[in-house]
Amino acid sequence: MASNVSEREAREVAEAARETDWKLPSFGKELFLGNFRLDLIHPQPELDPQAVEKGERFLKTLTDFLAQNVDPLQIERDAKIPDSVVQGLKDIGALGMKVPEQYGGLGLSQVYYNKALAITGSSHSAISTLLSAHQSIGVAEPLLLFGSEEQKQKWLPQVAKDKISAFLLTEPDVGSDPARLGSTATLTEDGSGYLLNGLKLWATNGAIADIVVVMAQVPKSESSRGGISAFVLDYHSEGVEVLHRNQFMGLRGIENSVTQLTNVFVPKENLIGKEGMGLKIALSTLNTGRLALPAICVGGAKWATRVAREWSNERVQWGKPVGKHDAVAQKIAFIAATTFGLEAVVDVSGRLADNKRNDIRIEAAIAKLYGSEMAWKIMDELLQVRGGRGFETAESLKARGEKPVPVEQALRDMRINRVFEGSTEIMHLLIAREAVDKHLEVAGEILEGDGDLKEKAKVALQAGKFYSTWLPQLAIGKGQRPGSFDEFGPLAKHLRFVERNSRKLARSTFYAMTRYQAGLEQKQAVLGRIVDIGAELFAIASAVAYADTIKRENPARGESAYELADLFVKQARRRVDALFTALWQNDDDAGYKGAQKVLAGEFTWLEEGILEQSGDAPQVASPEINDNGDGRAHAEGNGNGNVPVAAKVQ
Repeated sequence: MASNVSEREAREVAEAARETDWKLPSFGKELFLGNFRLDLIHPQPELDPQAVEKGERFLKTLTDFLAQNVDPLQIERDAKIPDSVVQGLKDIGALGMKVPEQYGGLGLSQVYYNKALAITGSSHSAISTLLSAHQSIGVAEPLLLFGSEEQKQKWLPQVAKDKISAFLLTEPDVGSDPARLGSTATLTEDGSGYLLNGLKLWATNGAIADIVVVMAQVPKSESSRGGISAFVLDYHSEGVEVLHRNQFMGLRGIENSVTQLTNVFVPKENLIGKEGMGLKIALSTLNTGRLALPAICVGGAKWATRVAREWSNERVQWGKPVGKHDAVAQKIAFIAATTFGLEAVVDVSGRLADNKRNDIRIEAAIAKLYGSEMAWKIMDELLQVRGGRGFETAESLKARGEKPVPVEQALRDMRINRVFEGSTEIMHLLIAREAVDKHLEVAGEILEGDGDLKEKAKVALQAGKFYSTWLPQLAIGKGQRPGSFDEFGPLAKHLRFVERNSRKLARSTFYAMTRYQAGLEQKQAVLGRIVDIGAELFAIASAVAYADTIKRENPARGESAYELADLFVKQARRRVDALFTALWQNDDDAGYKGAQKVLAGEFTWLEEGILEQSGDAPQVASPEINDNGDGRAHAEGNGNGNVPVAAKVQ
């Protein structure tokens, strides 16, 4: 069972796990402060020729393997990736894409790892999920970041070759509130190791894993500092039992488990880092690991663009192809332009990750948030373009002689991305916490409502000095000067838009903080809009930078890249303007009050006249295996209205 902790204790645990230092520059951090540092993402770092050669060679191998060996319809029918496909992925080295060559892996760059996941996602999303869960959040990434050399030498060659890994953190009664983690790791009497006990939920690959990372609470004692800790565990150890293979709306081929740990012995040398470092390890793993999900989204978006183009040319209604009708044409324009925008965000973030000169925690989080939201909209519009054939299963289409285009499957598979590895709501709050980090640093005692009057007076003086310098800088900037950014030709005006609106966003954030003060953390809709504006501005800047990179690296595509960037940015700018308006003109208060009345049962008459389909059992039932959530890397609101900073991972 999860332990009972107070709201304050839960917040302190989450905050302690958060990376507080900014040792490297951050484009995202500066953007939210009103400082448009284009130099941090443009010109983009050039790709290493050897990394490109190695990456392209593997992509060819991967593409050929998937095309020749994978039947997506079979995976859907059987709700399972065939053993032969899994073995084939092992044989070509796909399990070790991110593992350095010195440990037996392929050592692909982040850019090419992203490309590989996009390709596998276009084959079947269950395959990309298997591979990304295995190495983006599975054993490899935590060990590469925090493992000892001995641990790397022992475990990395195994997971790079043929041992499948998983990450076990989520529990039936623990969502995004890690302080309540119920699994325990008790030091043995002889001090040689720990005994793991607990129940883990939604472990992707957990039904077939060989080696896993487990998060558990180490009790505090005279000889132990205790706290949530991370362990590498041989999944075949005595006491490990897979109780159930979970099944979901989409991703039907994933091997997702409920796993019981009963007095499972794990040697002391399998502790990753130190006791109490578990959440920090999890969050640091996600800083780069989150890029896997938007990469998969890009693969789906590219596929959607192709399907929309082909169908809209082939299908004729009222004497002309449906793509010639304005209503459909606008959807095609959105799909193609947004696909370019998503690819730009992933490319910019991926190159930053490879370059290692920037702190990318905000960029990676935005890539995940933005990618999952926009790719879902792309799939929804694609289904509309395909009409009834979009809603019909590929199996049914094939049975009646049509091309088996799995649009409804793609929609189901894409939907989960808005939930796992940090739900949209949690990503809003996580990014918002980083966005207001500087403000909390200089005025935290005031904003959080803590401290005595004397301390608040001292902080107010300190804050006054900061804001008296910072606020005037937000009044004017390069974005107001005609001719600035002219080296970008027709895209220059869009960079001026980002610069102006970055300053506007910083001012709006400050106004929200002064208006709501300690209550700002309760205004999650406001925080969400602030983050969404920042995400759109990052995407706009990325689109322009990426278009310019394409023009430099592939001149033949330069003009069309500029056209796509311009189309995407025009759409994004409308969204930015609408979000700014909604910051202060909204029905948030009415919505919250209405929701509380629903919860209090004042509108139960509205529910009359329906049949009960879910049974009489409570929706959040036994702490054994039931809860609501995702199916891979879990992060959902903890219900206390605060700004959690430890997005839940699995």
